[in-house]
Amino acid sequence: MKRLIMLAAAAVGVAVLKKMQDTQAERDLWAEATDDVHTPGQ
Repeated sequence: MKRLIMLAAAAVGVAVLKKMQDTQAERDLWAEATDDVHTPGQ
């Protein structure tokens, strides 16, 4: 029973970590998409 609980906790931890990484990747993408565009040399 203890092993099952540990396995479930590990699975939840992996899912939370994946969600956090996906959220950060989406923020990075939006930041890149909304960067100001400057003409070189100005």
